[in-house]
Amino acid sequence: MNRVATIPLQRTMSDAIQRSQQKLAVTQLQLASGKKATDLAALGPEAVRNLSTRTLVAAQEAHGVVTTRLSTTLSFYDANISSIEEAGQALSQSIMEAVGTNQSTGLKQAIDDAFTQIRTALNASQGGLPLFAGSQTEEPFRPKNVKEALSTSPEDAFGNDDVRASARVADNLDLEYGVTARDLGSGLLQAFRTLAAAGEIGDMPTDQQRAALDQAGDELRSALSSVREINGEVGRKQAQVETLGVRAEQRTLLLKDIISRNEDADLGQVAINLAQEKATLQASYSVFGQLSSLSLASFLR
Repeated sequence: MNRVATIPLQRTMSDAIQRSQQKLAVTQLQLASGKKATDLAALGPEAVRNLSTRTLVAAQEAHGVVTTRLSTTLSFYDANISSIEEAGQALSQSIMEAVGTNQSTGLKQAIDDAFTQIRTALNASQGGLPLFAGSQTEEPFRPKNVKEALSTSPEDAFGNDDVRASARVADNLDLEYGVTARDLGSGLLQAFRTLAAAGEIGDMPTDQQRAALDQAGDELRSALSSVREINGEVGRKQAQVETLGVRAEQRTLLLKDIISRNEDADLGQVAINLAQEKATLQASYSVFGQLSSLSLASFLR
């Protein structure tokens, strides 16, 4: 004899309603968080790829930070080396005019001004540390005036060492960018020593002083040529760092896009799913209510 009962059917409908509720809850969570899953484990096979991609993103972001800071440092280098070049060029012009006109009025002041400007640039600092001192922390250029430049030996005039700063700017790429005061100032120091050895230059230089001015002018032009070469190298490294920074940023965006495709939910599709699952759940409630109202007495009637 067949048995008539509504309880098994109600249990089946109850299980279906619970599954619909769970799907709706997951979809609501996706809509709220914008993510396909709440943890990497739920991503399945894509979890390993996303973990490795996140590691690559961290490396590229670190390179980006390094290139940004290095670009700032190189800008300080460029500004101070350009200041040295401008001061040396102005002094060279003053010396040429004094020799050409045999009039040296104001030349002493021009020499002192150029020395002060060059000394300030060589002892420039960033973050409390001298730029051109290598690994040292003291002022890399020691003479305080032209007379001290003459009385101080070239070996003692500079307090820097030969350590060149470097930075990791890309995978397996370390860029050496350090410049020392000795690199920049050795030739300039010799020119100032020659000028100081000429003695006090009045309004009209003596023949001996004219010869010293000619010699100092040649030394100054040779030193400025070296300064320009160093500044050109700094400019080349600035361009290289800028390129590497842009490349790191582009790689970061690419890698983040890969992560986004694996992790981020399609909110448009989520909204559609939400509407469908809500309608399904409402229909389940309605059917369950109708089944719950049925009884054996109703069947017998």
